Amino acid sequence: MSGTTTAAVGLRRRAAGAGANRWVVLVVLCVSLLLVAVDATVLHVAVPAVTEDLRPGAIELLWIVDTYPLVCASLLILFGTLGDKVGRRRILLLGYALFGVASALAAFAGSAEVLILARALLGVGGAMIMPATLSILRQVFPDRRERALAIGIWSAVAAVGAAVGPLLGGFLLEHFWWGSVFLVNIPLMLVSLPVGRLLLPESRGTGEGPWDVVGALMAAAGLFALVLGVKRLGGAESGAFTVVPLLVGAVLMVLFVRRQRRREHPLVDLRMFSRPAFSTSVGCIVLAMLALVGLELIAAQYLQLVLGLSPLETGLRLLPLTFAAMAAGLAGARLLRGFGPRRMVCAGFLLTALAVLLLTAMGKADNAGLLLSGFVLLGFGLETTLFAAYESMLSEAPPERAGGAAAIGETSYQLGAGIGIALLGSVMNAAYTPGLSSVPGVPASASAAAGHSLGEAYEVAGQLGGPAGTALRQVAKDSFVHGLHVTLLVSAGLLLLGAVMALRLPRTMHCESATVELPAPREREPSPTHAPPLTVR
Repeated sequence: MSGTTTAAVGLRRRAAGAGANRWVVLVVLCVSLLLVAVDATVLHVAVPAVTEDLRPGAIELLWIVDTYPLVCASLLILFGTLGDKVGRRRILLLGYALFGVASALAAFAGSAEVLILARALLGVGGAMIMPATLSILRQVFPDRRERALAIGIWSAVAAVGAAVGPLLGGFLLEHFWWGSVFLVNIPLMLVSLPVGRLLLPESRGTGEGPWDVVGALMAAAGLFALVLGVKRLGGAESGAFTVVPLLVGAVLMVLFVRRQRRREHPLVDLRMFSRPAFSTSVGCIVLAMLALVGLELIAAQYLQLVLGLSPLETGLRLLPLTFAAMAAGLAGARLLRGFGPRRMVCAGFLLTALAVLLLTAMGKADNAGLLLSGFVLLGFGLETTLFAAYESMLSEAPPERAGGAAAIGETSYQLGAGIGIALLGSVMNAAYTPGLSSVPGVPASASAAAGHSLGEAYEVAGQLGGPAGTALRQVAKDSFVHGLHVTLLVSAGLLLLGAVMALRLPRTMHCESATVELPAPREREPSPTHAPPLTVR
């Protein structure tokens, strides 16, 4: 057997081995995503314990909760494009290491300042991990049919992580101290680092031109300011500390876009947005998250404050939404092949709008069957939309820009979530507050304080006591349910807008045969009479 033939046989074996291991790679990537998704929500149930132990001020407590998503969202584009340049696996492994170190720092933090720093480092690690998982997935699944199945599994794991976070946190807090919600990350990272180094393939973009450091920092600062301003809007904050970050962020992002258009080798190839499927998919992700996150926040308040359920009962009531999202993710690949991106995203938006309209029948009395039906439809419809949008976005992006495309998708996800809380929260407040402007027997100052939120209304009612307190409590509950109905109708309108937007997506799922160019054997070049380099289809 000649040397060239022997090398070709070896290359075939290596290619087959890589193909056989791609599902193992998917498992490693899903574990990475699960850790990041869990850490985004696991702290929520630990806030009372952290407050009691570290005694943070109001502003410090806000930063303990918000630093992680804020830092993570602002650095996604930076690390996504850096992975395209220096290697996606390298960035992912560095993210693993930083995530582990930051988890240890958070677990044993002795002050609020140290915990805020640790949460910021966790955000940096999360920004390294999240786009790297999607971009590596894009590389190891060149066939679109298999990639659709892989993205479905990936998105189902993300849904699991969001639900598991509070449940895991509650379990750990019952048996250990609050630092255990961070400490649980360390053994998983100690396993993920060597396994990822051994099994994950390295991939990068074309490497043309220098990495735009100034552009990367400009994007990070701009997104940080934008997300900060949006979060403050979501918390009903106003004034210079809200307006200035929004203006600064908008200016920096405009300058970033102009800079990228002028550069021969841009950090983010804005020509991707000229493709209708890519830009439409990004818009659909923003709209879907805008509707979901605001609704989840308001639904949790409704279940606890109106129906009087405990936090654990509230979490259990929301579990069907998660299970439905998991089912949609696992069935997504088959649905996408059968219906195509356009009909699948449209159907997802319409199904979610139907669920939202169904939930407008919620009142002051508990209706478990209605809530179950609405949450199941909501979870399945929304995950169907997100799955098809993510798959279309990644498939439209060139493989060498996979990291940047994944970062754009994740940034859209985060911005949509932040805008959703701000927009739907503002709608809710606008519909809720007028009903409390004049309650018989209640002083004007008490009515004004009760108009801030339903929780504050209950506190004021308890202080007043007697018939006035009972009346205020009843009016506040009625106003909240009215505000909830108005918010649901606005959300349904946004979802219908998303269904119209999705009409720009391709009708069918185009699946071209994947071609993988294998490296040439390390021998002298064959003569012109030999066969051309081996290509596996």
